Amino acid sequence: MNPTKSIEELKELARKVRIETIKSIYLAGSGHPGGSLSITDILVALYFGGYVNVDPQNPYKPDRDRVILSKGHAAPSFYAVLALKGFFDKELLYTLRKLGSPLQGHVSRKHTPGVEASTGSLGQGLSIALGMALKRRLDNLDYKVFCLLSDGELQEGMTWEAIMTAKHFNAKGLIAIIDNNNIQLDDFVTKVNSGIYPIEDKFKASGWHTITIDGHDFSQILKALDEAVKISEEKPVAIRAITVKGKGVSYMENTPAWHGKAPDREKFIEAMKELGVSDKEIEEFLTKYDR
Repeated sequence: MNPTKSIEELKELARKVRIETIKSIYLAGSGHPGGSLSITDILVALYFGGYVNVDPQNPYKPDRDRVILSKGHAAPSFYAVLALKGFFDKELLYTLRKLGSPLQGHVSRKHTPGVEASTGSLGQGLSIALGMALKRRLDNLDYKVFCLLSDGELQEGMTWEAIMTAKHFNAKGLIAIIDNNNIQLDDFVTKVNSGIYPIEDKFKASGWHTITIDGHDFSQILKALDEAVKISEEKPVAIRAITVKGKGVSYMENTPAWHGKAPDREKFIEAMKELGVSDKEIEEFLTKYDR
């Protein structure tokens, strides 16, 4: 597949998504920055690299590709991508978690265009994606189903039921992407329950094709998606993306404490500067929105 954007353009889009992610979480005063930032590059590659067939003007057309954000707490980065893609006005991002806002703390299909499934109760996303992949066959349609999972979700029994069932029913068009940042709510995954490893061997044992990449290297991400899209017509595919929690904001990187809390004003400004936002732009934003 030929990407619709160059790698440099994708990197710049990812920077913008990270900026909007931190802005929205800061204004909300709550949210999940760590896992939103770790999955940003993958989301940008999917939506702006030419892999997801969606139409913001017709978000639920029958033959669209489906993207299931199983790790629903990464909503801020997902919302930012959808906004930049044109599903809704970017200004809406600054209403995250506000009363009456369609942008809830975890993604909701009922409220937000471009969202395929309401998630947040971890471990259910892959089963939803599997159902959509099997429905593709029943409806005689040709679409892909991408499911973005956290590594902590691999501790859930329901996830493994879906993994086994996908191969048994030869689900085609199903691609799971595991955001392997090795941190979950309480601590590092290896401390909480290291039984998810080795991830590739476990998927292979259940009949999946597996690919392992650096989840922040766009050349590797694009190559993996090319391979996955092709092979998914024969068997389900799992991409293990090794990532860094909080990627792009140094004080958040690889730190469990930033799984689910918002930065204060000082830390917000620090993050904006690291992401290349000028002092003038920061001041204008705070003057307009931070009241």
